[in-house]
Parts: sequence; structure tokens; C-alpha cells
Amino acid sequence: MAPTKPVQKKPAKSRIRKISDWLHLWLGIASGLVVFHLGITGCIFAFQKEITEWIHRKEIFVDVPANRQTVPLSVLKQTAEKALGGNKQISFISTYQEADRAWEFGTFKAGDPKAFWYFDSIDYYDLVLVNPYTGKVTMVADHKYEFFAIVKMLHWSFLMNHPIGQQIIGWATFIFVFLLISGMVMWWPKNLKKSNFDKSFKIKWRAKFKRVNYDLHNVLGFYVMIICLMLALTGMVWAFKWFQTTVYVVASRSITPPVQADVKSDATKKITANPFDIAFEKAKQTFKDFDRIGMSPAVPGGTNTIYATGYHGTETYWNFDVLQFDQYTGKLLHRKNQRDKNAGEALIGMNYDIHVGAILGLPGKIMAFFASFIAASLPITGFIIWWGKKKKKKNPALADQ
Repeated sequence: MAPTKPVQKKPAKSRIRKISDWLHLWLGIASGLVVFHLGITGCIFAFQKEITEWIHRKEIFVDVPANRQTVPLSVLKQTAEKALGGNKQISFISTYQEADRAWEFGTFKAGDPKAFWYFDSIDYYDLVLVNPYTGKVTMVADHKYEFFAIVKMLHWSFLMNHPIGQQIIGWATFIFVFLLISGMVMWWPKNLKKSNFDKSFKIKWRAKFKRVNYDLHNVLGFYVMIICLMLALTGMVWAFKWFQTTVYVVASRSITPPVQADVKSDATKKITANPFDIAFEKAKQTFKDFDRIGMSPAVPGGTNTIYATGYHGTETYWNFDVLQFDQYTGKLLHRKNQRDKNAGEALIGMNYDIHVGAILGLPGKIMAFFASFIAASLPITGFIIWWGKKKKKKNPALADQ
């Protein structure tokens, strides 16, 4: 009779490792549905720009005339307001260096600030696209009910206007950060044998469902860990004021908030020309190397100023300079450049573009899409692993197999 090999017992886990594994299991079960929700809505939102431009291509892109002379911005603004019925004031405008794009004119009015649901917290949020060369309106959209706007608010707070919505999202995200770290500890190969490395880095597609599911959880979780960690941490910046403050303080190495310039318009001075058009022309000259210019008209009367924001990139928001103009004369009063911001301001300003992957362009959005998709799958594959172990414990015959 051939001698049988002695059964090698697995080394006992440390108490810290046992606690980590236990927390990974139960915190994962507790937060699984929210993490699944965030992953799916993140996937859907990842390519919202590309999908929107494909669906509304005729409305977003216009024919470019030979002379490229645009209608005065103040006239285009009035055209957009007429398209909205004449009783809504345009409050933000996006113009583009790309010659074939329609310009965007938006208006927003908050609803009941104490409303529980998102839809009740907004009175109206409309967007008008206008051909800058002809002044023709190409589209009027109720952005309050726009598909991707709803997906965004689902992702943000389950469509709740109440703080509890974002708190649920925030704490589930906080737990997800712990799950990523504890999952990395559980994934780490016990030694440097090739068999252990294969288990950690490869999915054994030809194995039984139980093993494939295990690999989908462990291996894919490892590959997207860094990206998921970035998505989670940037999400926490919005969910928790204390976390945003911490990020700012660590990055800027200062507890002093950024200085805000006190700039005011002079109501005693008036000109016959339109100050808004003057401000826009000056902004175009100043921002001639920028990809788009955002214009915010001043509220008539008082000392408010006209804002012009120059953005590098047609989609990102982090790299921008800001000009302020006198609303009565169009005189340039103040400029703040991207390079003037401290590291904390710059990092907080990059938060949205990092979160959606747009900071790296299309490759970044592709990475964010797949990371979100895999993140949504982790609660499912993890639950299946737990359920299989639970059944195995109940049936000793399976444990001997």
C-alpha cells in the first residue's frame, strides 16, 4: 500500500486578519445594494457627452459660414429667452472655440429648499441651443427631466434633496474604501509560487462556476482597485464636508481658506454700448487660446459683476481662469488664473473631472466605465461566495469533497 501524504493544515490567521475578514464580509453585505447602485449609475453616466452628441447631433453641430461672424452675444441671449417664453432670464452661457458647435444658454431657478425629492427642489432648469452665426434656435430642452441629469441625481443622492440621501451614499462609499483595502489584504498571495500568482492574476475560465465566480471577485477586484479607490475618494469629497476640508488642508498645507476678491460694479458709470457684449469681446481676446468660454450675466442693478470663465478642454472643468467685468461699462475689474490657485483649490477643482474620468479624456472615461461596472459586480460575486460557503457549512458532505 502506498503511503498517504499527511494533510497540510492551513496556517492559522491572526486575530487582526480574522477581524478584517469578518468586517469585509458583513460590511460588504450591508453596503452591497448601494455599491451596486453607484456602479450601475456610474457606468450609464460615463459616456453621457458622447451619447448626447450622437442623439442630438443635428441640434448640437451647425454649419459654419465662410466669414464666421457671430451674432452679438446679447442678441443671442435675448433669442434664447424668447424661446423660453420671455419670462425666464438666462443665467449661464457656454460658447465654444470649435466653430461647428451651437452655443448653450441655460436658466435655473431653485424650488422648495425643504423639498424631500430632487424634482420638487427645482422650479425649472432649461437649456437652449442657438446657432451663433444665424441666431436660430436649434433645441429647447427641459434639463430638469433630462435622462442623464436624472441618472446623475440618482448617483448623487437617490433623487433625494434631503441630506439623508447623500449621507447613505457617502457612508456606503466610505465602507467601500475599507472593502477595497481589506480585499487587497485577502487577495495578497501567500508566497511567491507560480500557482499562487496564477490564482491572483488570472481567471480560470474553464473551471466550475464557483471558481470562476471567485476569480471574478478577486482578480477583477484587484485590477480595478486603484481606479475604484479614486472614484470612491472623489465621491466622498462631495458627501462629507469634513473630508473635503481635510483634502484641502492636506493639499494646501494650510487651514486658511482661499482668499475671495471683493470686486464690485460701479453703478454711477454708464455707457451707450452693451456692456455684456463688450465684456464678451474682451474675454474672447483674453481667452483666445482656450477651448470654451462660460459667461454669467450680472443680476441687473446693484454691484454684481459679469463673470467670464475660460476653460481648457471642451468637457473638463478643472483648468480655468476667471475674469470679472463691471456690469455697467464692461470694464475688466479682476482676473484669477489657474496658476494663482493653491494646491488645495486646484485639487478640489479637479474632483469632478477625476470622478468621471474626463481628466484623462476618452481613455479615462473608458477606465471609469469598466471600473464602475466591475465595482457593481463585486457585491454580487461576493454574495455568491458567501452563500456557497454558508451552504458548505450546513452540508458536511460537501466539506469533505
